[in-house]
Amino acid sequence: MKYIFLAMLLVLQTFAGVVKSPIVSVDEKNSQATIEIDKIDVGISGFISHKLSDEQEIILKSIVVSSYDKDSKIATLEMSPFDALRNNALPNGKWSVSVGDEAILAFGYTRGLLIAPNEEIYHRITRSVKDLQWVHSDLFATTLSFIGHPTPLREDFKKFSIATSVGLVFIYLDEKLFTVDARSFKILNITDAALKQEETQLPFYTRIQEIDAAWWGEGSNKLNSYEPHYYELLNKANPDNKELANLIKNYKAKVLK
Repeated sequence: MKYIFLAMLLVLQTFAGVVKSPIVSVDEKNSQATIEIDKIDVGISGFISHKLSDEQEIILKSIVVSSYDKDSKIATLEMSPFDALRNNALPNGKWSVSVGDEAILAFGYTRGLLIAPNEEIYHRITRSVKDLQWVHSDLFATTLSFIGHPTPLREDFKKFSIATSVGLVFIYLDEKLFTVDARSFKILNITDAALKQEETQLPFYTRIQEIDAAWWGEGSNKLNSYEPHYYELLNKANPDNKELANLIKNYKAKVLK
């Protein structure tokens, strides 16, 4: 457990605060922009801010780091519409991203949600890490019940992140702890976490006794198996992650024994 604590502490120090960097180039046609930065991880999300005056700014786009060149120290950002603050009463400007606008990344990385298979593992991990504000899984379960999704979808994590300013999701799977950006669902880190799993609560540990289900649609059926579902969510968002692919392969081999 000490090793898990030290490893997670190192991860949290890496994501210690919001990262800000000016835009150095824009490719509107391909919805991309770039920044120059000493170090950044692929998958970190954020937004682009445009300064209107000394006291006013407007958010133009959501962004995710899609690639990083260590030699040139240039990070490429994939841009998409910013939808975290939808309000039809607010005016819509015609501003577009330009050089000099500010990229703000790792917003909300001081708040985390843990998906764990049981109460013991949940408390052992959350109690070992004090440098993070944990948002209890009960709140996520309540949100899922309101939506009608006893099986959580990737989009549910994103909506929860927007509503609660949670930047990181931690998922415990098969003696590994995955650190995931809550909005892009990209894996930022995989930590060894050899904790004994004697029981599994579906869809994850929560004190909410029942998550209501919608009449129909994706996510409306109750989850039947813990590991396959979360491996599938991670794999869809991280198809090129070789470490994840090997872990899934080993998990399937273990199940088939």
